Amino acid sequence: MRSWIAAGIAALAFALPMSAQAQKLETTKVRLAVGGKSSLYYLPLTITERLGYFKDAGLDVEISDFAGGAKSLQALIGGSADVVTGSFDHTIQMQAKNQQIVAVVQLGRFPGFGLALRKEKAASYKSPKDLKGMKIGVTAPGSSTHFMVLYMMAQAGMKPDEASFIGTGSGGTVVAAVQHGEVDGISNADPMVTKLDREGLVTVVADTRTLEGTTKVYGGPYPAAVMYTPQSFIDKNPNTVQALVNAFVRGLKWVQAHNAEEIAKMMPDEYMLGDRPLFVEAIKANHDAYSPDGRFMKNGPETALKVLKAFDPNVQQANIDLTKAYTEKFVEAAQAGH
Repeated sequence: MRSWIAAGIAALAFALPMSAQAQKLETTKVRLAVGGKSSLYYLPLTITERLGYFKDAGLDVEISDFAGGAKSLQALIGGSADVVTGSFDHTIQMQAKNQQIVAVVQLGRFPGFGLALRKEKAASYKSPKDLKGMKIGVTAPGSSTHFMVLYMMAQAGMKPDEASFIGTGSGGTVVAAVQHGEVDGISNADPMVTKLDREGLVTVVADTRTLEGTTKVYGGPYPAAVMYTPQSFIDKNPNTVQALVNAFVRGLKWVQAHNAEEIAKMMPDEYMLGDRPLFVEAIKANHDAYSPDGRFMKNGPETALKVLKAFDPNVQQANIDLTKAYTEKFVEAAQAGH
């Protein structure tokens, strides 16, 4: 009898980890917003999703894709999303508006954006001052692709209204905007920058796909894509947030361990713009930009604050506490659990 009971207890203990983990989650359904999922800026999200790591963590993640980061932030503030994979910049900007949005895992350790001008405009480009009067396509006004150009202009002593900005999204609409002459240049991420460059339609004049290029533009390392959420969501759902971070860290480590060709095989065919070799090339150009472990690079948040202060009057007037803009406790817990 005792041996039967002992066997039953052992079997129950063996079965508990998965069910106990599921019971610990405050909610298993999570609404995630993203601005331009096909952009390589968000590759870690797509990899984590397609490898089933969210499901492995007991989560049912519903992903809504918007035209740009500013739109996904609006979804979060409006209550139609619980979390966002978006730019770290938004955590600082929302704090300046007295709303505490917290980054809990870093997906990109530098932005991966390129500012690329049409060939005829690039021929006379020498500094950001030459952007005066140009029409620049960005993923969406108020997104980080927009901020990059605003900062470059501010460093050159220019005002934001000395160039005009047009939302082009991050898909095929970017190519169309350049081909039809609707813009003089674009600030965007791959695969668009690589595609337009390869086709001879643009010349890249500023590049944040490498640490060297990022430092040249921003003066230091710059946190890019993160997962952020309101502090109130973290307070109510700490175990769910931990499960999300665990899944992302697992995805980041997979990306770190695989080459561009292997990564491309995991991505949806429609993201490749009908040109797999170009897509692989674009992944190679961005591979170093992805965080290897979800941690924030030293001095990265400080760089972001400095950049935003250069052109955002709300941030200029606010007393920003960076310790409230991000936390690494979930990432550290994820590392300890692996």
